[in-house]
Amino acid sequence: MARPRTFDREHVLNAAERQFRITGYNGTSVDDISAATGLGRGSLYAAFDGKHGVLLHAMSGYSARLAHFVPKALAGPDDGALERLHQFLLRAVNGVPLAADVPPAPDRAAAACFAAKMALELGSSDPELERVASACFSTMVTAVSECVRAAQRHGDIDADADPDDLAYLLISIVRGLDVVGAHGHSPARMTSIAENAFALLPRPRHR
Repeated sequence: MARPRTFDREHVLNAAERQFRITGYNGTSVDDISAATGLGRGSLYAAFDGKHGVLLHAMSGYSARLAHFVPKALAGPDDGALERLHQFLLRAVNGVPLAADVPPAPDRAAAACFAAKMALELGSSDPELERVASACFSTMVTAVSECVRAAQRHGDIDADADPDDLAYLLISIVRGLDVVGAHGHSPARMTSIAENAFALLPRPRHR
């Protein structure tokens, strides 16, 4: 009896993620995934139950990377929290992911948040994907709001400001930078947006 073909699951899912980032879910065929991953159609169906299964597994891997890397990138001493928030915005200017091992993207549009990209395309029509995308967003909100609280403890952000509201604001700016960058606006324009957003963070009144 022939032994089943083995493959590197992480490599396959990272390659599939790159393909979905480039061509979207509806623009990606099983043959596209097969070509990108080097895994035959039959093996893809056997291992992941087709294209939708590949997407869900790739999204779950992305969510796990965010849960590991985002809190780590935004955690640290209270006296450096404000600068970490600054860098959080500036990373978005160049499409630099917080998850250090996110597969490299060929252009700025493909470098946008994978969960947001898929959620925008498929929306509430896919409850399973929506659940994973919501988990990704919750990871971001929690990490950013904790960093805001650290800046508040150090006296760099107004203690009366709502950390969750500011987290949603900053994440909205970052997602907006994804859109602006995807439409070819200059790095200077995007840097200006990030710096202006950073300047709007409420500072203590005594300063």
